[in-house]
Amino acid sequence: MWILDTAYRDGVDLWCRDRNGSVTRKHVAYDPPFYLHLPDPAAHHEMLDVLEAEFGAAPCTFRTLFSELEGFSVHGSRQLAEQVEQQTRFDARLFNVDVRRDQQFMAEQGIFPCGDDYGSRFTPDLSFDLRQVEIRIPDDPARTPLCTEAEVTGDRTERLHGPGDTVVADLFGLVESIDPDVILMSHADAWLPQFRAFAHKNGLEMPFSRNGKYRQMSSRSYWSYGRMEHKEAALIPDGRVLIDTDQSFVYREGGLFGVLMASRLSGLSPNLAARFTPGTLISSYEVYEAVKRGIVVPFRKADAETVRKLTDLRAADRGGMMFQPEPGIFENVDEIDFTSMYPSIIVKYNLSPETLDNLGCEGFLPAVLAPVVSLRKETKRRKHNEARYAGIDTLLKWMLVTCFGYTGYKNAKFGRIEVHEAITARSREILIQTKDLAESMGFTVLHGIVDCLWVQGSPVEELQQRIGEVTGLWAECEHFDWIVFLPLNDGFGAYNRYYGRLFDGSMKVRGIAARRHDTPDYIRTMQQEMFEIMQEERTAAGLATVRDRVRGIYVTALQELPHADPRSLAISRRISRTRYTHRCLEGAAVQAYRDCGVEVAPGMKISYVIRDARRYQVDPEWSAETFDIPYYRSLMEKAWNDIAYAFGGGGRQPEWVVQRELVAPDPASSPARVPQG
Repeated sequence: MWILDTAYRDGVDLWCRDRNGSVTRKHVAYDPPFYLHLPDPAAHHEMLDVLEAEFGAAPCTFRTLFSELEGFSVHGSRQLAEQVEQQTRFDARLFNVDVRRDQQFMAEQGIFPCGDDYGSRFTPDLSFDLRQVEIRIPDDPARTPLCTEAEVTGDRTERLHGPGDTVVADLFGLVESIDPDVILMSHADAWLPQFRAFAHKNGLEMPFSRNGKYRQMSSRSYWSYGRMEHKEAALIPDGRVLIDTDQSFVYREGGLFGVLMASRLSGLSPNLAARFTPGTLISSYEVYEAVKRGIVVPFRKADAETVRKLTDLRAADRGGMMFQPEPGIFENVDEIDFTSMYPSIIVKYNLSPETLDNLGCEGFLPAVLAPVVSLRKETKRRKHNEARYAGIDTLLKWMLVTCFGYTGYKNAKFGRIEVHEAITARSREILIQTKDLAESMGFTVLHGIVDCLWVQGSPVEELQQRIGEVTGLWAECEHFDWIVFLPLNDGFGAYNRYYGRLFDGSMKVRGIAARRHDTPDYIRTMQQEMFEIMQEERTAAGLATVRDRVRGIYVTALQELPHADPRSLAISRRISRTRYTHRCLEGAAVQAYRDCGVEVAPGMKISYVIRDARRYQVDPEWSAETFDIPYYRSLMEKAWNDIAYAFGGGGRQPEWVVQRELVAPDPASSPARVPQG
């Protein structure tokens, strides 16, 4: 039974696809209880009498992560559970209240989406033959009520163009005739509400759902890993997978293979897996595994951080280890990278909330993470030879990265801050141990950061083998023909800003303009063209032979800047607020969006062009006609100096860094206007 989609409506709906490609809905009656534990049941006998009479409350024993508890099973909603909390003044401990019921059903039955049998759940081979259609719509849904262009690609490509009502009606007809299992659509979550309003007004049936029903997700803004994020509202169709190719992080990073693997592991519909963050996916995976193992899932976290002395807290809560590099260019450097280091530490050292005080028991987190860590190692090995595994590997990387942070999250179902601290403590020990081992074998350690070490020396294969033997963790090795560690403003080496040529001729870039998400395309392209020339040279000395060609790219880009398309200079930022107490460019951009009738919310990504930086004048990307030449020239100079450093050597300022006065076009301080016609 290959499950394409799931939902819960007075029971579980499983949309199953057979070998002939037919998709049918299977409905299963299902009303699971939540569980209630009271320290003193006698004190709440009246409430228990009501729960027994009206909601079938019955005494039972259930298993938590830490122990078995005596309590009651209650067939009721989340609202009822919250009323019980209030009635008991939050003395009640509740479990399985907010577990998704279709996910819970599948976990109890040992089934999951996007797979044929349980043995296939942790294999990297995804077998499917889904009918796919991709819909590309160039119009902006925030500014256009209906799209006037669309390109629909299935077995063949259809291009639609004309009035909005005609294009949308034709699009409906194409989707209905193709009858796809998977729809990949640009800005799908923004377009569908507008399509539904159009369909309702004109008496049409919107064809994206197989039964005409849609689940609704509300928009919300939230903090995640120190930054504000925003999730758009969405209409989720039944019986089909609809992926917003612009908004889905999982699809953007892992493609369709990544989405289906995320669904398979988490026990969530692919529609939800495509819209959730890696953190939500790994927590959903843990919930699925807990239910499958007969462990109830707490509604509110009850294992608060223990009281500790300040000296103990300072010793424990220190984060990851880093070694500051010497800035400069270095040849024949190997990067030793521990694959999924933190989750591997969890597995190796049996770190879990319930094992902190009972080291002899098998931990829940190590047991459920071990197969995912093994799967990541396999996909990382295979992706070098078969590109189809790259998306799955990237998805697993993000899920495993966030599983560490989730252990320290205050509301984590299966987290505890002491576990978080124990993981980082082990990682510090391992990195120091690895550094000492490398130096004892004659290697020079250039840099280290949390789970990576850069070394010079040979034979690196022996070092890699010894690291595995000593630490018990799997480490991979990447060889750089040359690598540049960039300086900070104070002259010391930056921890996370470097670039270099790998042995296969490709470039690895971190922390500079070409890698940053907010870099304008014009500047990113400039740096990328420079790297294309630099990667031709296998040695640091060879770079000197191409420096004039690289410099020429910068000079040409400066000279052509006044004639650049303003959209190529758009800066994309994720805003953390919508109200600003001080004048700033980001605040001006938010106001510019409002002036165009586009509502913004914290966590949304906006794209804007600086018209006059000194006066805080900006335009949304779509309406920009002019831009501030001096402002963008300064951004180009910063991007250029990161490249020029490779030719200056060591910590010296390159003597041939181009001075803007020598090459900049004359109309210097006046904004550029795009030539018309």
